[in-house]
Amino acid sequence: MKNFPLKVFAGRNSHELGEKICKILKVNLGKVLFKTFSDGEVWVKYNENIRGADVFIVQSTNSPAENLLELLIMIDAAKRSSAKRVNAVIPYFGYARQDRKDQPRVSITAKLIANLLEKAGADRVITMDLHAPQIQGFFDVPVDHLYGSAIFLKHFVKMKLKNLAVAAPDVGSVKMARAYAKNLHSDLILIDKRRPKPNVAVVMNVIGEVKGKNVIIIDDLIDTGGTFCNAVKVLKEKGANEIYGACTHPILSGEAIKKIESSPLKKLFVTDTIPLKKTASNIEVMTVSKIFAEAIKRTNLNKSISSLFNIV
Repeated sequence: MKNFPLKVFAGRNSHELGEKICKILKVNLGKVLFKTFSDGEVWVKYNENIRGADVFIVQSTNSPAENLLELLIMIDAAKRSSAKRVNAVIPYFGYARQDRKDQPRVSITAKLIANLLEKAGADRVITMDLHAPQIQGFFDVPVDHLYGSAIFLKHFVKMKLKNLAVAAPDVGSVKMARAYAKNLHSDLILIDKRRPKPNVAVVMNVIGEVKGKNVIIIDDLIDTGGTFCNAVKVLKEKGANEIYGACTHPILSGEAIKKIESSPLKKLFVTDTIPLKKTASNIEVMTVSKIFAEAIKRTNLNKSISSLFNIV
């Protein structure tokens, strides 16, 4: 199969990550002109020829909604500019938590977003740590699902933590936590959580031996920080020694950063799938640029990227 010229562009929300990816690929980040008019409308123009090119558009779709809209417009503009293939590189796939109809009269918004991306003209999607992995099935185009564990596990192995246990802050994180525990040869702890209403979490029970353990709490994202910080508090009360966290997508809305900084957490490791506007002394950012650059390079060369999936 013929390889087409590689072109990488980035939306305004992921411009810094796009630059890091291009530095690794040894290509220039594509030139795009963005305008937001006084009434809030978004306007996009590619400032270079992309006819016949393999175009990769890097943009996370976290709030505000303009980030998603900007990505859709960039995809449409690339398609209308005769790009050979348009690849949506979405480090953080927003609205993934709305993946099912869990109560009457609500939208399955994750499916709606998948439809919008396809309708705009995306030929392929590359993303990382979907909140609900089954969202891949919402698409009728190929979806490459990368894992942040490829970055975090290497770091934790280097730390050589003794008497280690991996904790899942809720039932939805058990599969991910179990994979970490297996790779780190550690115990597994499950925290039973109830959510009486959105963005409010109450810890009920802790399953597993905690006392005297160094614990790593694993989750795909942290939003308000309620679930995560409650887990840290309960584990500390149960006798945990040092507590660490690993979270791929640092949404960190509201008072999340303040909660994390004031918690007994030793260190929270996050990635740059979402640009952090504020940070804390116990938050460390690790870049996903290398794994995305490798996925982009292999996709462009029509090579398998399955080896990037072999962690979790």
